[in-house]
Amino acid sequence: MASLLNGCANLQTRGLLSFEKGPLQASRIHGISFKRLTETEVSRFFSISRVMCQRNHNFSQSPSSAGIYPTRTTTRASLQNKDNDTKYVDFVVIGSGVAGLRYALEVSKHGSVAIITKAEPYESNTNYAQGGVSAVLCPTDSVESHMQDTIVAGAYLCDEETVRVVCTEGPERVKELIAMGASFDHGEDGRLHLAREGGHSHNRIVHSADMTGREIERALLQAVDNDPNISLFGHHFAIDLLSSQDKNGINCHGVDVFNTETQKIIRFISKVTLLASGGAGHIYPTTTNPPVATGDGVAMSHRAHAVISNMEFVQFHPTALADEGLPLKPAKRRENAFLVTEAVRGDGGILYNQSMQRFMPSYDERAELAPRDIVARSIDDQLKKRGENYVLLDISHKQREKILSHFPNIAAECLKYGLDITSEPIPVVPAAHYMCGGVRAGLEGETNIRGLYVAGEVACTGLHGANRLASNSLLEALVFARRAVQPSIKCMERTSINPDCSIRWARPVAPLILKDNTIDKISKRTRDIRLELQSVMWEYVGIVRSTNRLKMAEWKIKDLEREWEDYVFRRGWKPTMVGLEACEMRNLFCCARLVVESALSRQESRGLHFTEDFPYLEESERKPTIIFPAALPKLTWSTQQLHKQLQC
Repeated sequence: MASLLNGCANLQTRGLLSFEKGPLQASRIHGISFKRLTETEVSRFFSISRVMCQRNHNFSQSPSSAGIYPTRTTTRASLQNKDNDTKYVDFVVIGSGVAGLRYALEVSKHGSVAIITKAEPYESNTNYAQGGVSAVLCPTDSVESHMQDTIVAGAYLCDEETVRVVCTEGPERVKELIAMGASFDHGEDGRLHLAREGGHSHNRIVHSADMTGREIERALLQAVDNDPNISLFGHHFAIDLLSSQDKNGINCHGVDVFNTETQKIIRFISKVTLLASGGAGHIYPTTTNPPVATGDGVAMSHRAHAVISNMEFVQFHPTALADEGLPLKPAKRRENAFLVTEAVRGDGGILYNQSMQRFMPSYDERAELAPRDIVARSIDDQLKKRGENYVLLDISHKQREKILSHFPNIAAECLKYGLDITSEPIPVVPAAHYMCGGVRAGLEGETNIRGLYVAGEVACTGLHGANRLASNSLLEALVFARRAVQPSIKCMERTSINPDCSIRWARPVAPLILKDNTIDKISKRTRDIRLELQSVMWEYVGIVRSTNRLKMAEWKIKDLEREWEDYVFRRGWKPTMVGLEACEMRNLFCCARLVVESALSRQESRGLHFTEDFPYLEESERKPTIIFPAALPKLTWSTQQLHKQLQC
């Protein structure tokens, strides 16, 4: 094990983030500095304090009691002022997936909590997670084995300390879910049924049939609903973080939010903000992510000068349902691809091309149980060589009763379109699935911005490295949501809110002054540009890449963004205006640019990043990509906050 872990990039954070001048290479994106760092350089340039809030905030600091919100009435009243467009709260949580909900349930014991969620509360990546939660719960399994599987799948780019923490604390986090009412499958012996998925050496996936995420979300939402200290704001879109900068660094004071039902802007002033907003799957045309996954958290954080890491590592799930291969075609295009869980292959499913030739053994000795990056590239290679649009995943050789009990959701979905998975193979194709990169976080979810914590897919903790091991995402979200609690409470207790602080940032505005037909035209053009951006990302920044294609993507994205900005501003839209489609478009552009720049920087093929120009692993390249904020002006709308960051 020591030899396996030796040399893994150690990104864990010590001390306060330093922006001292150094040999940083200026990126082609204006407004960032960019470099992949050695371990020594990471220690110098990327060190985050474990007790960030002990330094002076822009707001005055004063000790406070943990019990200042003793009743439901007091807590609810503390959320808002008399005009109802500004709300004051101890903790703001952006996102209602497993990370945000689990965190909220803990910090609500110490203060008022507002959960901001973009659509319905259940609409999150968590709700669509089929496979389960990986955890060492079997006597024949071990933390060391789970660590090894994680690091091998992550192409040796994982952070060893993070991996050990997550694999060690994971079992306890699963037990907490069970105690809260989450129901997982059990075997005939009465013990938890543990499934196996690609990249795992043991059966360690806790699941609820093929709807694990839905069950976890149900249990957590029920607990949140019963918690008097938590207020949940559905259909509220987080626009930008409220940040300031002083001699000690950057501070977060809350978030501006757009109520998509009333078209009003609401300002949430908070002592602590947790960002748990999920991924950015919709920078691609086909993704398993729900429509809400438009990279809002990463883009907001980048605009607020957070450190971003490893954005080149986009995981494509090998097996999304290929509607084209179904006997009955769906009447309209899905907003998100239907996922066929990794557990199907873990349970014995076999991949064939359309000539019913099994192909995975010729690519990897682990065959269908190889990590996702290998399986996705193998399928991609088959499709390109044969000129086909999907491959086939067959589980029909298993007993009918077991198939239906293990995969009822998949069976029901396929049957709607005339396909019986107990007797026929499933047409599948890779689809964008998970962002392994994101906002750089320390071991307690802390970022380089004081008062801002991150957890879940929006965070880059170092766990996944260059490729996420199956079912480690829910596990990571649970572990880091819990680890962020104590430092958040300390931060909250040391921070006092000045009620007058809300007026210090200019407010975004809704485009009510524009005529309806103008708004309609802008919306239509925005949707068209979005499709063009997604097409560029799939064509040039997909499963297999090259330097020329990445540079072409860079140019095309820049051109598309300029075209879109020119179109909307010529028609009366102002840079301070907000609308759901416009805000999402800004965030998609921002994330797409970060992915392309990170990919151009990595001159090797590692994990999810495969480039034809550098097709092999390079030991000298085994280090993270880091995007630092820089002093250069940000020249595009997508990389600027709608309000000016305060200088204190």
